[in-house]
Amino acid sequence: MPLLCDLGYDRVWTTAFISVAGTLGVMIPPSIPFIWYGITASESISDLFIAGILPGCLVGIFLIGYGYVYWKIKGEDKEKIHASVSVMRKKGFIQVFKESFFAILMPVIILGGIYSGVMTPTEAACIAVIYSFIISQCVYKTLSFKDYPEVFRETLKTLASVMYIVAVAMAFGRVLALMGVPTVVNNAVTSIFSSKIAIILFMVVIMILLGMVMEVVSALLIIAPIFIPIATSIGIDPVHFGVIMIVVLATGFVTPPVGLNLYVASGMSGVGIMPLGKKTYPILGVFMIAALLIVFVPWFSMALL
Repeated sequence: MPLLCDLGYDRVWTTAFISVAGTLGVMIPPSIPFIWYGITASESISDLFIAGILPGCLVGIFLIGYGYVYWKIKGEDKEKIHASVSVMRKKGFIQVFKESFFAILMPVIILGGIYSGVMTPTEAACIAVIYSFIISQCVYKTLSFKDYPEVFRETLKTLASVMYIVAVAMAFGRVLALMGVPTVVNNAVTSIFSSKIAIILFMVVIMILLGMVMEVVSALLIIAPIFIPIATSIGIDPVHFGVIMIVVLATGFVTPPVGLNLYVASGMSGVGIMPLGKKTYPILGVFMIAALLIVFVPWFSMALL
């Protein structure tokens, strides 16, 4: 954000754009929501990672295109942009690449190991942790042995809250299954809506509303056991439906006026939630067009499998 503002881009628009574009993190592998969906639906996590590549790229292309057209029409501060580019050129691309090489290598190790079949996602995560410890201590010198207790303490605090949500959500899903709720909901939905498109749109609306008030993983773990049987009953591939769920929940995460990501961005940038929401709507509209393409065109999810 500071970099874009220094280049002359409007602070409110920049905050809105970053808020929406930040949701790409849950779509492009390695994605934690894909892992939890894979566990919940008993689907291959590697397949889900691969299925998320093209949808993530599609959303990214749509957002880049919108930003390019918006600022071509509005007009950029070319002097500030040229000055910043000159500074970066003086520093040199090679130097910047050297400084970030070992950090960039981590996702290469994770994704390369998973896609090549050498490692499972769990093994890749363990290797990534060990690798991060080594480069932090030996290369970047940002971590020492005396920092380990604090690192472990903060990790446990984060994991405790996440695992509590996961445990409750999985227990909730188990109770729903034992009570036959997914079957009841499936029968109710298919009796109310006569077409496949209507059923899909119904689930999309529910996911957007839930995504507004809940974090993506929490919402996914709660509604996946209910919606997966409905999706499979109307012929949607479970892997494609996993992509649909994550993309649509991410959309809800940044939908004004109650999208949680907007409040986080507002707090970090100091931009008011009302002006931020106004700037978010057109960007979100572009996001939703891409999301609907992903929902109704399975090719984007299944082409690489």
